[in-house]
Amino acid sequence: MSEEQHVVKPPADRSEGGKRQADGNGNWGDDGHVEKRLKASTNEQEERRFPKRKVVLLMAYSGKGYYGMQRNVGSTQFKTIEDELVMALVKSGCIPENHGAEMKKMSFQRCARTDKGVSAAGQIVSLKLWLIDDILDKINSHLPSQIRVLGLKRVTAGFNSKNKCDARTYAYMLPTTAFAPKELDHEDGSYRLDKETLLKVNRLFSCYKGTHNFHNYTSQKGPRDPSARRYIMDMVCEEPFLRQGMEFAVIKVKGQSFMMHQIRKMIGLVIAVVKGYASESIQQRSWGEEKVDIPKAPGLGLVLEKVHFEKYNKRFGDDGVHEPLVWDQEEEQITAFKEEHIYPTIVETEQDEKSMLSWMKTLDIHDFEATASEPQGSRDLTQDDDEDGNGSD
Repeated sequence: MSEEQHVVKPPADRSEGGKRQADGNGNWGDDGHVEKRLKASTNEQEERRFPKRKVVLLMAYSGKGYYGMQRNVGSTQFKTIEDELVMALVKSGCIPENHGAEMKKMSFQRCARTDKGVSAAGQIVSLKLWLIDDILDKINSHLPSQIRVLGLKRVTAGFNSKNKCDARTYAYMLPTTAFAPKELDHEDGSYRLDKETLLKVNRLFSCYKGTHNFHNYTSQKGPRDPSARRYIMDMVCEEPFLRQGMEFAVIKVKGQSFMMHQIRKMIGLVIAVVKGYASESIQQRSWGEEKVDIPKAPGLGLVLEKVHFEKYNKRFGDDGVHEPLVWDQEEEQITAFKEEHIYPTIVETEQDEKSMLSWMKTLDIHDFEATASEPQGSRDLTQDDDEDGNGSD
């Protein structure tokens, strides 16, 4: 029986005291069954025009003015990157409007939950959506210029951008005056990082490589909590460069995963050592069970640079159906976005608000030599404060 016949034909058997017979217009009266079926049929036909598939979206955004990546459904006071993305997906016709408030129905998952003001050049989200024509152009037409979707790729049905990610690379852009000796702090931007100091900075950063207990670099983690052990693959400060008469440098760190505030505290401690507020021995001491006071560098300058899916690519990247999750073809767009929206925002905000200089003035209130034993269990170990997916740096 065709769909049209099924809709028009009234039921053969109506209950006693039942509803009125069809009046010739396919309306069975007060129960509204035909209207509902016609409406459902129209929606189904519309949905069948485009296939619904599991995909990943490559996103870049400047986090200034937003309260992080992850949305808070029902809250309009604190706008997030995901609020903008979901609205654009609905308006462009990629997802049903009634699923916008409950993205779990679209199997939505972010790779990393960046915090307030933090930017990204290579954020990945996975979800099911309708593959409409000119999909990227239509999504971007409903996004502000500081948020872009730069790429889309099909993935396996069970793909989860958080769980399938092998590693994340973050960048942290800061004025090099952060590494000046404390007696030589320059507010006029005239400081220049010398090679000897850069070598010391990178020697200290290299000590983070490998697996360490980072319970002192986050909150809500006890010293014997297994989840506080994290593996760092690489960390380096690149050559400095000038922007608007001020010298900056970019720190790159790659790790399997990071906890809330971990990267900013890793950088904050090295700054404190290089400037002469703390001895180098504090780094080794911070991985022990004692509580160590570690300063947290400002959030401005932190950028989610890239996420890595090596295991997934090895298994599915060349299966003839799915593409490897690498973005070489989009690299030019990524670089252009950073140059237009991310780096200028960091430079201008630093020059206007002087967040790094203000933070450096607080370093002398930290007691870097004092330690305090903290019994296991004195912290709430049930809180998930991972940066990647359920928390943020």
